[in-house]
Amino acid sequence: MNIRWKSIIAIASVFALILAIVIAFEINEKKKEPDPEYVFFYAENQSENYPTTLGANYFADLVYERTGGRIKILVKYDAQLGSESEVIKQMRYGGIAFARVSLSQLAEYIPDMNVLQMPYIYSSSEHMWRVLDGEIGDEFLEMAGDYGLTGLSWYDAGARNFYSTKPIYKVEDLQGMTIRVQESEVMADMVAALGAHPAKIVYSEVYSAFEQGLVDGAENNWPSYESMKHYKVATYYTVDEHTRVPEIQICSSVVWDMLSATDRATIMECAKESALYERRLWAEREKSSRLTAEQNGITVIELSSEEKQRFRDAMSGVYNKYCKGQMDILGKIMNY
Repeated sequence: MNIRWKSIIAIASVFALILAIVIAFEINEKKKEPDPEYVFFYAENQSENYPTTLGANYFADLVYERTGGRIKILVKYDAQLGSESEVIKQMRYGGIAFARVSLSQLAEYIPDMNVLQMPYIYSSSEHMWRVLDGEIGDEFLEMAGDYGLTGLSWYDAGARNFYSTKPIYKVEDLQGMTIRVQESEVMADMVAALGAHPAKIVYSEVYSAFEQGLVDGAENNWPSYESMKHYKVATYYTVDEHTRVPEIQICSSVVWDMLSATDRATIMECAKESALYERRLWAEREKSSRLTAEQNGITVIELSSEEKQRFRDAMSGVYNKYCKGQMDILGKIMNY
């Protein structure tokens, strides 16, 4: 090959390289995401792969997609932005834009919400979603406005049940037992109304409390029972479904008020879609957690509807204490 052809080939190679660089640059420019108009933080206290966190990420993705990248929501899980109580306080002033919190935490600031988490008011999961997805649930979402928040949608957190070192088949079996409860007056009063002794113990210390004989039982949902391996120290799980405490997706009213009507409608739509997604994930997680516990040799006790009614009948004093002035709405919820 003579010098001339070598030169032609070299020049052609340079042009080809330049062309490739130009094309790649144009492709990258087209793929480049637009700068968002708003960037908001979303607070989540659960782990990265927990159903509520996955639901939050799904919500953020939907909002980004449907606003054409103008609104970007960054989900901070593992309580990176503080405890649920701290997050709620910050949201009042716009310090955090979005969050998923337990209704029990929000009820500390809006006591009228307590009625939604009273023991034994829901006969099933379907019953609770009829209530929350209907006019009653909408009224309580609007109630968040009393604390400078905007209610968006309801997430699932399953049903809480008793688990213990000895079987619980009926109300009488609880008499004299010491039952660990979360730091909630409602839960403590519920256990006391059933004839047991409530013990407020930090969640992380429940396993050792069983080992040391400080408690005879505790109460929680299937995923918590399984993930903390409580099935190793409390082999009886009684499905009484005493409480179904929903989770609530909220937005700071400071942030909400700065958004256009179109953006608000989009965010509300995305929040409700993400709620349905999270509920499916929760049902799958609950099923797998129960299977794991059963494979480890626990005994599952399913209460009859008649026995569940006896548990419910024992709650009259609790209802009167926490729902004074709301007995009508309590009755409506129970019969919805």
